[in-house]
Amino acid sequence: MKVKKEKQEEEEAVTAEAPERSYEELLENLNPIAKPLAGRKLTKRLYKCIKKAVKHKNIRRGVKEVQKFINKGEKGIVVLAGDTLPIEVYCHVPIMCEERSIPYAYVPSKSDLGAAAGSKRPTCVILIKSKEEYEDAYNDCVEEVEALPLPY
Repeated sequence: MKVKKEKQEEEEAVTAEAPERSYEELLENLNPIAKPLAGRKLTKRLYKCIKKAVKHKNIRRGVKEVQKFINKGEKGIVVLAGDTLPIEVYCHVPIMCEERSIPYAYVPSKSDLGAAAGSKRPTCVILIKSKEEYEDAYNDCVEEVEALPLPY
């Protein structure tokens, strides 16, 4: 019990040291390929949708896993982190999405994307799948992501 309390205090100290960065500060670290980029409101909506999907275990996380399920024909929204380096790690994912008509968007921070997925580790790609429990939030996100202009 004592060890658990110490770990919790350590985590609180770490989060107190790293202040929340604003959307504009996060935009400074973007890759040149991070288009279409979700705006501030859409980014927040996508994070909320991810949190709801995680509760129902209806999410795919990481380049390998997302790539595998896109190839298998799974549908959803692909959310990519715009500050991932090197870009060769995941630059093929948007092309896969376009070939299969899967909506995708970039968000500014991989650490925020990982946090939204309930992980302490940063994540560069997430696939959100649809489910009845959060259908409204999912559909709103799909409409807005599809409305974003494509990079070409």
